[in-house]
Amino acid sequence: YTTGFTGSGASDSDKSTGVVALVMLDLRRRGKVGRLGMCGTDGRKLPAIRAHMKAALGDVYSGIDPSCIETWPPDGVVDREAYVAAADAFGPGDVAVIFTPDDTHGPIARACLARGMHVLLTKPPVKTLEEHRSLAAAAADAGRLCAVEVHKRYDPIYRDARDRVPSLGAFSYFTAHMSQPKHQLDTFKAWAGKSSDISYYLNSHHVDFHEWCLRGRARPEAVTALASDGVASERVGRPCEDTITLAVRWRNKLEPPALQEENQGREGRQEGAAARSFTGSAGHAVYTSSWIAARADVHSQQRWLSS
Repeated sequence: YTTGFTGSGASDSDKSTGVVALVMLDLRRRGKVGRLGMCGTDGRKLPAIRAHMKAALGDVYSGIDPSCIETWPPDGVVDREAYVAAADAFGPGDVAVIFTPDDTHGPIARACLARGMHVLLTKPPVKTLEEHRSLAAAAADAGRLCAVEVHKRYDPIYRDARDRVPSLGAFSYFTAHMSQPKHQLDTFKAWAGKSSDISYYLNSHHVDFHEWCLRGRARPEAVTALASDGVASERVGRPCEDTITLAVRWRNKLEPPALQEENQGREGRQEGAAARSFTGSAGHAVYTSSWIAARADVHSQQRWLSS
């Protein structure tokens, strides 16, 4: 996601040029940002990463110069906490964009917030409710923004659908599917089944989108998860789910539609009253994600239906 580089070279996916570094370099070209730094854990890879970025970006796009990016840890050095030195090199008001294995998001984000930096995290920001609350508190204490990059919210088709959902009435049913081809597991081999799983990685998109659509109108009250395994475990050499399905029961808010609109955004300020108002009809949703799909017409198969 940052550079498009994997241990075996350019990623064999739809992100062979990376996303984060390319975007930040383009913003720098347009004068929107200044100094750029990039931090990993294995400095032995950095020379190859620089060569890849020069070939994939610098030699292709006008005005894009990857050599301006400062890097941590030093070349040849392996340091799992290199983010501390990198964060120390920046200051209050700077921004940290964190695209790392899911179980590292919390410590890195807290270190950056403690130094007065704003933070943008890839989804999921962290993996438990306790960690979410801790991170939110750290951002509030620091007086800094800590946002999550759930980019489906910026997709015009998704935004249009979200605007139309209230006209459907009370929520009844939602189903979502998202999958990627199994060769993608080679890219994720270092962390798949260890730092995270396919539900955190892909289901998080549609769970967030659905919650965004129903905010203030319905809320989840029970969840059950099922998983298949076998293919991914063989591919990555450790226990790892192939496909994960979440079945969630939702409860609609019991109030006139006009009052629903008036109350949008008030959840959290009147938690007691809100809890009592979610006593309407039941709905349910099914979210499925997989990373053992066959190669197809697109890299990520994704679709959803709602009623």
